Amino acid sequence: MMFAAQDQVRSYRTLLDRLAQARGETDKLFAILRPDSLYDRPIAERHRIVFYIGHLEAFDWNLLRPGRSFDESFDRLFAFGIDPVDGGLPSDQASDWPAIEQVRRYGADVRGALDSLLENGPVSEILLNTAIEHRLMHAETLAYMLHRLPLDKKIPQLQARVPERPQPRPELLEIPEGCITVGLSRNDSEFGWDNEYEAHPMHVPGFAIDRYKVTNRQFLEFLRAGGYQDRSLWAPANWEWRSAQDISRPAFWERAGDSWHLRTMFDKVPLPLSWPAYVSHAEAAAYARWAGKRLPTEAEWQRATHGSNSGVERRFPWGDETPGPQHGYFDFERWDPAPVDAFPSARSAFGLDGLLANGWEWTATPFGPFEGFRTFPFYEGYSANFFDGKHFVMKGGSPRTDRSMLRRSFRNWFQPHYPYVYAGFRCASSGSQ
Repeated sequence: MMFAAQDQVRSYRTLLDRLAQARGETDKLFAILRPDSLYDRPIAERHRIVFYIGHLEAFDWNLLRPGRSFDESFDRLFAFGIDPVDGGLPSDQASDWPAIEQVRRYGADVRGALDSLLENGPVSEILLNTAIEHRLMHAETLAYMLHRLPLDKKIPQLQARVPERPQPRPELLEIPEGCITVGLSRNDSEFGWDNEYEAHPMHVPGFAIDRYKVTNRQFLEFLRAGGYQDRSLWAPANWEWRSAQDISRPAFWERAGDSWHLRTMFDKVPLPLSWPAYVSHAEAAAYARWAGKRLPTEAEWQRATHGSNSGVERRFPWGDETPGPQHGYFDFERWDPAPVDAFPSARSAFGLDGLLANGWEWTATPFGPFEGFRTFPFYEGYSANFFDGKHFVMKGGSPRTDRSMLRRSFRNWFQPHYPYVYAGFRCASSGSQ
């Protein structure tokens, strides 16, 4: 009994340390902003930056102290973000928001009150995990938001870039039919979000899939071949979006005379051809059709990345070893991706490269519930509000993803016409090509 109590204390202290680390990640992001950018809206579909400075603390307060007001107006103002579909954009003005000094004072006061609460008595571990991962997810979404800001609105954080390297030879790997377990068991001690449950077996017919993510060089071939002008490659809704928004290139690309440059967080560089192409789901699907392939389903992706010929499913593509720097970029260690073949130590049993970092991967699977789905009573809308057929599952992770979300069952999702995420893709087919 004494040892069990000591284990609980250690587990709780670990969660408090993780919360402090997560706060540190979001604090570092806000620290790269110049004062004149705090009320900017880098992405039209999102709130102004000032909202997120208040939101992270308001969310923690509303989650960990439900029904208790700290500052009623701010608790409500900063409670929830937005995810507009079908073009509904926010129209607020910068002057509609409180002064930044008020927002920061609110955040500091909330942290102080919560720290006293957390130190004086244990709070449910599932609530603490929710607060931690919610903040870590925002650390990634904030990064791609800040990515859209003009370079002179940010304080550069210089980092050595991985040298460009030759384009790896594209390969299509055959994956034999087999069974996988999708989702997380409620008996598992690992934290998971409501959409990760319930674990269930799935039979996956044989298929073929790209060994590597599609590179910038490959996507450039699609662009030069007129892929953005070929209506036959685009689903009707995607073509309507492409036409209405005059989409003619990936959001991270910029024309530089007769060549292309990539907009990184703090610079513009000649397009690194061996890096993964970060594009929207609509663009990825059009490329796949142009290449005579398709996007893999969520189940196919998991079969190819975590499965094996023996039938054993690996915890990570390479095995059970804890993720380390030899396996990819994650844990906010880097701003930029690396060449798609940069991490051979992370190769899956079936030979796929670059899976759990270096960019999320789009799948063809609409985001929806598994059988046995139950909402979190303390966060009912987290997943259920997006079971609308208008969002698609992404798997894997990016350089700005925390290692906790590299777990096999984690599911990310976004709209198909949202081009700002650090998301690439690889193509699949129902047989060898």
